[in-house]
Amino acid sequence: MKQLILRLLAWKARKIVEKYKPTVVAITGSVGKTSTRNAIAAVLGAKFAVRTNAENYNNEFGIPLTIIGEMSPGRSVLGWLKVFATADRLLLGSDASYPNMLVLEYGIDRPGDMNVLCDIAAPDVSVLTAISPVHVENFPDLQGLMQEKGTLLSRTKPGGRAVVNADDERALSMRSMTNAHVTTYGFAPSAEVRGEQYQLRTREDFSFEPGEAFSEMTFEAITPQERATVSLSNLLGRAQASAALAAIAVGRLFDIPLQTMMTRLGDVTGQPGRMRPIPGIKGSLILDDSYNAAPASMRAALDVLSQFHPAEGAKRIAVLGKMAELGALSEQEHRAIGAQVAQSGVDLLVTCTEPAQDIRRGALDAGFPEGQTQHFATSDDAGRWLDFHIKKGDVILVKGSQSA
Repeated sequence: MKQLILRLLAWKARKIVEKYKPTVVAITGSVGKTSTRNAIAAVLGAKFAVRTNAENYNNEFGIPLTIIGEMSPGRSVLGWLKVFATADRLLLGSDASYPNMLVLEYGIDRPGDMNVLCDIAAPDVSVLTAISPVHVENFPDLQGLMQEKGTLLSRTKPGGRAVVNADDERALSMRSMTNAHVTTYGFAPSAEVRGEQYQLRTREDFSFEPGEAFSEMTFEAITPQERATVSLSNLLGRAQASAALAAIAVGRLFDIPLQTMMTRLGDVTGQPGRMRPIPGIKGSLILDDSYNAAPASMRAALDVLSQFHPAEGAKRIAVLGKMAELGALSEQEHRAIGAQVAQSGVDLLVTCTEPAQDIRRGALDAGFPEGQTQHFATSDDAGRWLDFHIKKGDVILVKGSQSA
């Protein structure tokens, strides 16, 4: 039954794309997909009627549902009948309000997934964020993962464009996989859309209400023709700045004025579990990056933590769970994160679940003091310990795979 639903969904979604001919901007990569997708959708919304993925609808189910404009009904038979009825109305009738721009995040788990998604909606513009060992357990090696991600570039439509992160060596090396004209973005000097003068400012106290401004990130966005200052509220880290630069690179392809893009980017908000600052107990600050974890996103999160300088007596605390789906690379990658912990100014390392023991071991091997580590079998155990030991002014990074 599942395979039948998948085939019907894919066929109907493909026919909807063929009928309404929306421009498709597709984003892939190992990390940064969702932030980049949201930034691009915000920028393109200045000129187009945009539809983008809801939640994590980035796979063989989610992409067709996004195109149709419905949410997953789960196991409801009546719900699925409603989904297909909506698709049939779009195919048999004519909906003048159908979006003329689809901004879609493409996620893959195993070989062949990207072709399935591109068969449904091949990109007019493909965007590649960064490559890291995520889902690599389903591939023979990292090169196999890169080949699969690169399928998005190679499936870009004739006359289309590709946008690639110049800060990621692996992503940059994949430019040759497309015949499309490639625009690069990032903080690298070679990037066509370049960021400079990155700064992060935060309020000194951690007592703020949801929706209030806690932080402001600014940087200069430089294109071949002009430059402007980007200001992002309550978004933390260079990864968010990178997403904004990708959005500017895409916006330029559609002749959106730079100042208009600045305004649209200023309205972008963070997503739950994706490096969001949250007031913690006892006057502490939680950096909630708990949605998921991969080596690249772990490194980026530790970089954000290192940018905080707590008051005297307060600590930078890294609460790290496992990184899933790393296959044979698991121990190596967890230990590498531990080595970075030792270099990141972390005052206390708290690890949860057995695979994360290798983070602790890597930190100890790199000279991190054993007395500044704690390990727990579950995240609940870690939470109870932290409730007792957190103090005013502590900055706590929370990061791990969803199963951690």
